[in-house]
Amino acid sequence: MTSPSRKLPSPKPVEEGAAPSDEFAQLTYEQARDALIDVVRRLESGAETLEESLALWERGEALARHCEQWLAGAQARLDAARPAPE
Repeated sequence: MTSPSRKLPSPKPVEEGAAPSDEFAQLTYEQARDALIDVVRRLESGAETLEESLALWERGEALARHCEQWLAGAQARLDAARPAPE
């Protein structure tokens, strides 16, 4: 059975100009979250060069934005599904 988060449509950017790069556009929330976890582990290990660390940091920031967009889309769907207060 498919998890509910996989049925969500692609999220809309939270703010103008915040569209995810093509690299992340097809990632599910779970895939982006797992990639972000990997980035954090690599940064915390300290084994990367400064240049590699900067590239990882930028990738992590982009992945975090992508995850936030998925979560914002999920929140919007939940809000739309709730009955209006009477």
